Amino acid sequence: MIRDQSAKKPAKGAPKKAVPENKKAAPKNEKAAPKKIAKALAGAKGAIIVAPSFRRERALIKRGVWPVAGCDEAGRGPLAGPVVAAAVILDPDRIPRGIDDSKRLTAEERERLFDKICATAQVSVAVASRARIDRDNILRASLWALKRAVVALPEQPRHVFVDGRDRLDTACDCEAVIGGDGIVLSIAAASIIAKVTRDRLMCALAQDCPGYGFEQHKGYAVPEHLHALNRLGPTVHHRSFFAPVAAARAKHMPWTVEPAQDLFAVTEIGLQVDTSLEVDAPANL
Repeated sequence: MIRDQSAKKPAKGAPKKAVPENKKAAPKNEKAAPKKIAKALAGAKGAIIVAPSFRRERALIKRGVWPVAGCDEAGRGPLAGPVVAAAVILDPDRIPRGIDDSKRLTAEERERLFDKICATAQVSVAVASRARIDRDNILRASLWALKRAVVALPEQPRHVFVDGRDRLDTACDCEAVIGGDGIVLSIAAASIIAKVTRDRLMCALAQDCPGYGFEQHKGYAVPEHLHALNRLGPTVHHRSFFAPVAAARAKHMPWTVEPAQDLFAVTEIGLQVDTSLEVDAPANL
């Protein structure tokens, strides 16, 4: 059967049929609104921030692996002060709310969570001094402190999560997690303990070394710290081989700087030649 298509078309000049209010198409800007909101929530760079979870720890618990610890350090980048490492075994039944990467928290939030973590979890702290950092370099000193923190836990873990690329030489299994303080809840808890402990140590050093502003920048290379280094010179708490510290030492204490050896210097060498030796000339010469 051939249907008359003209029957479906309204006659010319006839008024358009009213569309019910609930069936009207949404304006374009209303359709785009959810996308704009999602983009705003995701941030300018499009990355959605996800809080660390206890998922990896629970997976190990289901397999019968317990205790599980997380460890992290604070203070690799500063020009002064020690590196502080912390290890934490969270109680699965008493996990404080709000634990996150210490860098995402305010100082007040870190202090509050520090007390809650210490009250509900097993916690240990180890410190690598400035002298150890100068002797071993910052990476080795950090790994040494992290291992010491794990060993110092009241109960030895059967599995350890550590923030970063390097695994620790521990008696138990160790898993390195890049960006772990934002992924694994136990590492995030350790990052809070390490950060708060180091901040308190730097505030104490500020009383012994006035003028450097340790209580504000905690030893990091901010302009105020660099200006103080240039004006006052380094303290015994500054890391000797970090470039700004070495430059300040050369300016204020040049007698402590060993002159660099010139590898391309020409050295005269005295040679004695025995003229009594006879050398046969080649026959073809």
